[in-house]
Amino acid sequence: MEIIKVNLAEKLSTFTDHWSPKIIGQLNNQHVKIAKLKGEFVLHQHANEDELFYVIDGKLYIQLEHETLKLNSGEFVIIPRGTPHKPYAPEEVSILLFEPISTRNTGDLDCELTVKNPDQI
Repeated sequence: MEIIKVNLAEKLSTFTDHWSPKIIGQLNNQHVKIAKLKGEFVLHQHANEDELFYVIDGKLYIQLEHETLKLNSGEFVIIPRGTPHKPYAPEEVSILLFEPISTRNTGDLDCELTVKNPDQI
């Protein structure tokens, strides 16, 4: 395995699309991904995978069944497998995701926002 230093700002500057995670690393059958989000996503869940959302820049909201989480820059949350959640961002937010390789961005839901084969950058 080659050892590579990753600069998040550089990687984030290479794309502008929203809700399309990009793979920037891999370890222990896990992907490290970055994404830019803006607007509303879909309510979904991951039956077999936990998912970590880390806010690099901006504010991310995650609607859960009984509450809405607000994450600021420098904060993260782990959404346990099987938990319905709906991320949204009124303004553009940059995030880092840490999740098993098998994780699809829309979980068990298949829709127009599903990214089946994320780009590796």
